[in-house]
Amino acid sequence: MRRRLINSTLAVVLVVIAVFGVSLVIVETRTISSSAQERVTSEALRLASIVDSRLISDEKINSEILRDVAAVDTDRYALIEIPGRPAIEIGSRPTGDVIRDTAKGEEGEKVTVEEPRTAVTQEVGRTLLIIGAVALLAIVAAVLLAVRQANRLASPLTDLAETAERLGSGDPRPRHKRYGVPELDRVADVLDGSAERIARMLTAERRLAADASHQLRTPLTALSMRLEEITVTEDLDTVKEEATIALAQVERLTDVVQRLLTNSRDPRTGSAVSFDLDEVIKQQLEEWRPAYRSAGRAIVSSGKRHLRAVGTPGAVAQVLAALIENSLMHGGGTVALRTRVTGTQTVVEVTDDGPGVPADLGARIFERTISGRNSTGIGLAVARDLAEADGGRLEMLQTKPPVFGLFLSRTPPQKRAQEPEDTLR
Repeated sequence: MRRRLINSTLAVVLVVIAVFGVSLVIVETRTISSSAQERVTSEALRLASIVDSRLISDEKINSEILRDVAAVDTDRYALIEIPGRPAIEIGSRPTGDVIRDTAKGEEGEKVTVEEPRTAVTQEVGRTLLIIGAVALLAIVAAVLLAVRQANRLASPLTDLAETAERLGSGDPRPRHKRYGVPELDRVADVLDGSAERIARMLTAERRLAADASHQLRTPLTALSMRLEEITVTEDLDTVKEEATIALAQVERLTDVVQRLLTNSRDPRTGSAVSFDLDEVIKQQLEEWRPAYRSAGRAIVSSGKRHLRAVGTPGAVAQVLAALIENSLMHGGGTVALRTRVTGTQTVVEVTDDGPGVPADLGARIFERTISGRNSTGIGLAVARDLAEADGGRLEMLQTKPPVFGLFLSRTPPQKRAQEPEDTLR
């Protein structure tokens, strides 16, 4: 591209020089020739006037006197013809092409002045040399300007090509570099905007993959436990019960996948409904009890019963599963799920008898990659996002012992004779 820009600029400059240079040469040549002719004519008239004055005053006239009086240029030749007298010559008569003019005086004399055309040719040559030097300087200046302009245009294009190549190779960092050329800056703006959009999409895709791996791990683990229970038992009723629970877990797994895909397309899309909170808690107890039994621990539920909340049952189940799994991995002793009502909200608290959350992690516990042990560090962050998607919130109410609270909007319950405190075991 640089070569094309330089060649095109030089072509334009050469055309301009050719057109104006030839015109200037023609004009200057004619001007110099006309000036030489005017000089010869003026010299002839001057000599005729001198001869007239000397003839009128009856003074002596010869070549020496006229050469001294008229101061005729040595390069010129003058021929003075006076009637009845011999012709007078001043200087040497030139050979070849000459410039000639004749003037007649009042006494009948005839003065002819000649000048060799070589003087005109030399002056034209000097003029051509000057014009050529100026043209050469113009060409050099044009080359320098063309190279500079080519670099100014080609270098940004090279940078933009490198930016596009980086985008194609998976590096979406915007460069925020501008070049002072509106068209190129517009391209740079578009590329930077595309880089930012690609970066957001890649971040969303990576986040979806991390969330999916984390959220699918729990139901898959629970389902694996159920299938193991089926393989080791010979009781047909137990097999049917475990298979029924496994099918329910498969349905929840399908709901998790569907929710992940929905949130990846539009995180604002919600499916909040009014649901029975007891059913979700009971489901989690049944799902996690085998894992806690294997670990020699217990999981219980207490608090108000027959509560209804507004949210997505699958999302609420995922939040509770994340909290229960967090207690299983990082906590100790019995894990308790307690339900209560505060104002217009239903609260599900999850606590255990473990050592609690370190003070340096308490304020950052819901940040991604923050973990007290060798875990992914995204479980609580995903749980918080799921809670907020349906208008709820997830908070750490206490660090020692750890108490997490899931706040959900509450629908007015139907009037009942009583709403007893009870414990599901």
